[in-house]
Amino acid sequence: MKITAIDIKHYLLPLDPPFKAAWDPNPRKKFASTIVKVHTDEGITGIGSGDLMTGFEGHEHLFIGKDPFEIERHAQVIYNIDFHYGRCWSLDLALWDLMGKATGQPVYKLLGGRSNKLLAYASNGEIVEPEVRAERAQLFIEQGFKAMKIRFHHADVRDDIKVVEEVRKAVGNKIEIMIDANQGWKMPWDTEGTWDLKKAYQVAKELEQLGVFWLEEPLPHHDFRGLAKLREMTGIRIAGGEMNRRLHDFVELNRLGALDVYQPDVALSGGITYTKKIADLVQADGAWFSPHTWTNGIGVLANLHLAAAVSHCPYLEFPYDPPSWSDDRRDFVMANKLKVDSDGYLNLSDAPGLGIELDEEALERYAYKHVYVGES
Repeated sequence: MKITAIDIKHYLLPLDPPFKAAWDPNPRKKFASTIVKVHTDEGITGIGSGDLMTGFEGHEHLFIGKDPFEIERHAQVIYNIDFHYGRCWSLDLALWDLMGKATGQPVYKLLGGRSNKLLAYASNGEIVEPEVRAERAQLFIEQGFKAMKIRFHHADVRDDIKVVEEVRKAVGNKIEIMIDANQGWKMPWDTEGTWDLKKAYQVAKELEQLGVFWLEEPLPHHDFRGLAKLREMTGIRIAGGEMNRRLHDFVELNRLGALDVYQPDVALSGGITYTKKIADLVQADGAWFSPHTWTNGIGVLANLHLAAAVSHCPYLEFPYDPPSWSDDRRDFVMANKLKVDSDGYLNLSDAPGLGIELDEEALERYAYKHVYVGES
C-alpha cells in the first residue's frame, strides 16, 4: 500500500450567537476546522482533523509514495515540520485512521485496547454568573455526567472562587469539579501578567477546601519548577501540558515531578504516535494521562481512542457548555454528533479506524479553502 495523495480542506462555521470563550475577550463569531484525507493506491482513505493546520501545507510531497504503516518515520517528519512551522498533527490522526481501516480494527485496539469507553467530564467554555453555572451543573448531573470543569478568568480570582462555591452548594458531592485557571498560555495580544507561585498556592488552598478534583494550568506552561513546587505545597492535583508541543518538555516535566495530570492533545501536540509515548512515560511514574480535547469532534474522538486504550485516569475532557457550545457546533463536520450515554460515558464503536463519518452537506456548505497534492 502506498500513499497517493493528501487532501486538505478548511471549513468555517458561522457562530450566531457568538461563543464567548473565557480565554478570549473577543466573542468568537466563527469556528474553523481542517479535514485531512490521506488517499492510497488500494482505495483506502484515512481522515484526520485539527485546527487550521497552517504549518503543514507545502510538505505533502514528503509522504507521497510512502507506505502509510511507516508511522514512526512519518511521525518524525511531522515532528520536524512542527518545529519549523506550526501544529500539523492532523496528518498523524489520518494515518492512524487509515491503518485501522486497512486492518479492519478500531484504533483503540491497535493502541492497546484497555477499554472502549471513558467517563466524560463536561468542559465548560464561558464565564457566566455563579447561579447560571450552578443551574448548568444540575443539568449535567441529569444528563449523566459525573464530573465537570469550570474555567476561571474573572479580573478578580475571588469572583471565580464564588462560582465554585455556588456550584458546590447546589450539587453537593453529586459531581466532581475540575478547575482550569488558564494561566498556561496567552492569546497573541494578551500582555497582562499571569499568576505567580504564591497566588497559585493561595487559590489552590481555597479550592482544596471546596473538594476540587484538579487545578489545571495554574502557572505558565514553561514554569516547570514552579509547577513542581506547587504540586509539593498543596494536596490538590495539578494538571497541565496542553500547549507544551515538544516531547522533551514532557520528559523534563516528568523528571521534575511537575504534574499529577498530563494533558497533551493528539490533534495539537504530537499526534497519536508521540502522545502515546508521553502517556506511557508519565504513567510509568504514577501520573495520569488525560488529554486536552478542545478542537472539534474528530479531535475529541481521536483523543478518546488513545485515552481509552492506555489511560489510567477515569475521565476524558468533553467540550460542552450549552447553549453556547453545543454538540452541533463542536461536531459540525461530523454526521454523528458525539454524546455521552446515560451513565456519563463516551463510548467507542468497533468501526475500523477512528470511526469518523463526515457530514458531506455541512462540508459543502462551510468549505472555504482546498489544497490537493497527488503524485506527479
